[in-house]
Amino acid sequence: MIELGVNIDHVATLRQARRTWEPDPVWAAVEAHLGGADGITVHLREDRRHIQDDDVRKLRDLTQIKLNLEMAATDEMLDIACGLKPEMAMFVPEGRHEVTTEGGLDILAQEERLKAAVARLAERGILVSVFIDAESAQVEAAARIGARVCEIHTGPYAHAFHAAGRDAESPAVEAEIRRVREAGDAIRGLGMRFNAGHALNYYNVQPIARLPGVRELHIGHAIVSRAVFSGMRDAVREMKRLMREAADRGL
Repeated sequence: MIELGVNIDHVATLRQARRTWEPDPVWAAVEAHLGGADGITVHLREDRRHIQDDDVRKLRDLTQIKLNLEMAATDEMLDIACGLKPEMAMFVPEGRHEVTTEGGLDILAQEERLKAAVARLAERGILVSVFIDAESAQVEAAARIGARVCEIHTGPYAHAFHAAGRDAESPAVEAEIRRVREAGDAIRGLGMRFNAGHALNYYNVQPIARLPGVRELHIGHAIVSRAVFSGMRDAVREMKRLMREAADRGL
């Protein structure tokens, strides 16, 4: 059954705007859990622009929901992950000048280094995921480095969906859906778990949730934005309803 991982980075973004103690990401995680979230995702960035080290420690110690730690494959972040032991760690590309993650990880350009990083986390019992574009060469490289999960970058699909006036049957949107589906098929064919995420929202999530074999969707900004008006529990509950409805139709 398809699962929802809620990214709560932007709860911390709101807090950091005033450098105060609220809103509390840990409280947001609990509310998301009560709304039906299956996991919580946070990205501990090198520049600490939103989530802080203390947030991740508290999430690990104080919540009863699985934690996915997004991270660059740096020595600092590997040390942190090995100490915290999240249920899953996902390697993502990271740039200080980007507003949000702008593309998938180029595994081919750093295969040996990433293979060593994956092995180090796996030794600690941490499930390792990689965030990649829907490209067969990157999927194959993910298998070679030992990743057990691939999250396909759905940003290009989301941008095409918006540009086409939210028409899921437009040729451009159908082409992007096909790319994600083919990547998912390749991931599963190589024995890895197929996840997807980035720029998914209440309007575009269902065509992705309907894809065969997709295990988890990771969604943050749309849910946090909706939660400002409706509350975190209701925002999560509605997203999960849309996902489950689509997944059931796709069976």
